[in-house]
Amino acid sequence: MSTDTLWYLGRGSGVVTLVLFTASVILGIGTRSGRPAPWLPRFAVTALHRYTSLLATVFLVLHVVLLLFAPYAQLDVVDTVFPFLAGFAPVWVGLGTLALDLLLALVVTSLLRHRLGYRTWRAIHWSAYAAWPVALVHALGAGTDAGTAWFLVLAGVCAVAVAGALSWRLSTGFTEQDRGAVATLMEVPR
Repeated sequence: MSTDTLWYLGRGSGVVTLVLFTASVILGIGTRSGRPAPWLPRFAVTALHRYTSLLATVFLVLHVVLLLFAPYAQLDVVDTVFPFLAGFAPVWVGLGTLALDLLLALVVTSLLRHRLGYRTWRAIHWSAYAAWPVALVHALGAGTDAGTAWFLVLAGVCAVAVAGALSWRLSTGFTEQDRGAVATLMEVPR
């Protein structure tokens, strides 16, 4: 694979990751409400959230691995684990690393949620609300396409969508399903 191909695939996978994580945050809020979407039953919203999150994680791993091998990115393995140590754009790359670390905590605790208990898992899962804006700022600062009109529009749409969902989540009209029913919905089929 050529250097340019790695670079373009790495960049593209980052954009896809942003869109998928945006969808995941919105679906997660919808899942918490316990309401069906106008076109999907409640259990399907939960499943769609889970699988969108999984697909976003796959694209994030692809993004990081491709950029590790793309010489333009100037990344080292250490830069993918420890924030703010990168030789190139340490703040912007460090924010991406921080978002990756938060996501890893979400993935690990989601895999272990049966051992952690619902309350602990949920407390850690709230870090998704921090990971998403950190990832967005990373994309706007480190992304090669960040200055282009199409990317700014895409980032704006993502930001408005998450802000709208979060506003609904924080509104008095938002009603949550009881904890036991949500925990049952969040069960992973074995």
